[in-house]
Amino acid sequence: MSTTGSTDSKSEKPMALIWGCELSSERASYTFQAPQEWHCEQQLALRTVCLGEKARDEFHVLEIVPPTPEDAPVPIATLKPSVLPMATLGGVELTPPVTFHLRAGSGPVYISGQHISLMPDLSWEEEEEEEEEEEGDEEEEPPKPQGAKRGNAAKKRRLEKEDEQNSAAPQEPPPSKGRGGGRGKKAAAKK
Repeated sequence: MSTTGSTDSKSEKPMALIWGCELSSERASYTFQAPQEWHCEQQLALRTVCLGEKARDEFHVLEIVPPTPEDAPVPIATLKPSVLPMATLGGVELTPPVTFHLRAGSGPVYISGQHISLMPDLSWEEEEEEEEEEEGDEEEEPPKPQGAKRGNAAKKRRLEKEDEQNSAAPQEPPPSKGRGGGRGKKAAAKK
């Protein structure tokens, strides 16, 4: 999809809906039109064309009818159940209105794809407002100390606290083990 010069890529986001139609001898043509209330860029990306299970073993020719009668119709698939019951149409993106016509065969022929719309994306505007509010809050707060200074200050306070505890506690001699304390059992006398 191409964007127009007046729109910003931030202001639109693609929205894709699954789309499909059926053509048969009862309904040989179908025109895809974008809803009029959607005032945004529209495209129809075709994905597959396949025959239904009740299709006769004959050639089914699917074509796109151009909007002007002077142009010739464009065949996009020729299907036959015994040879090619399905075709993948990668990269076929059309701008509505698009008219599909079953030129030959009785169908049913199923066409599927994605209806892609560029919808207005207002979420980026909300994010920008939040960022502006955060920037305003940061200006009011005092600057925070840097990580390296904080680490050194915390280490210095911890060392001072240890020194205070060591100097406040009276120096007591280690407890004695008493008489015979710490000695093992006497070895058995030799006979």
